[in-house]
Amino acid sequence: MANSSIQQAADALHEARSTRIPVSRISETFGVESLHDAYRVAAINTNRAIDAGRRICGKKVGLTSVAVQRQLGVDQPDFGVLFTDMEFVSDADIPVSRLIQPKAEGEVAFVIGRDLTEELSWGEFLLGIEYALPAIEIVDSAIENWSITLVDTVADNASCGLYVLGTDPKRISDLDLATCQMRFLKTDELVSEGHGAACLGHPLLAAWWLAQTMQQVGDPLRAGDVVLSGALGPMFPVREGDALQLEVAGLGKVSCIAA
Repeated sequence: MANSSIQQAADALHEARSTRIPVSRISETFGVESLHDAYRVAAINTNRAIDAGRRICGKKVGLTSVAVQRQLGVDQPDFGVLFTDMEFVSDADIPVSRLIQPKAEGEVAFVIGRDLTEELSWGEFLLGIEYALPAIEIVDSAIENWSITLVDTVADNASCGLYVLGTDPKRISDLDLATCQMRFLKTDELVSEGHGAACLGHPLLAAWWLAQTMQQVGDPLRAGDVVLSGALGPMFPVREGDALQLEVAGLGKVSCIAA
């Protein structure tokens, strides 16, 4: 695909993010058809963010929940880049006003304990996970009405927005992440339920997919990286003033106020 079309698609997404005005599918407007080209679009805006002084602190796996895949009409995971200015800690007020059309998901987050730069066995990968935490991800899309294809969300940095981490880290050996139940309340109303197996069968399998994928693209996970492993249940819209509280059995709670 022509570099000019890739650049134009990246510019359109950057402008949408800057103005908080969504755009039509870049897959159609600019003819971005392949995942390879979609990741090229995303990389342009990642580099633009780094040049502006933002710092990468991890990665996310997107579209791991069958429920979310059905909501969006896609059938495989993707990955995006997390920046430090996206991160908040439980009980924070989070600035959803800087997003375009935010929605919330309940997830398991992992903190990487060592550089995962070599080809990994499953055992080596498990030794590389230092902690697990409950996490709220506020996803966002620059595409009008969330009418995305896989290519569109990949190009849009896997629809990254903001995320909130719990404050009580756990060792993965102390958890049953496949069967853990997730309950998500919005202003005291239950709005989403799920369990660990909804995330690619197991949240660790989602993180394993990410570790392998990042090695393949030459950008391996590093010590201290945060990994958002993917949704445990359906996402839902968030508006200013909403009080969000997530509980993942065994991991604990995490909460925030949408400001």
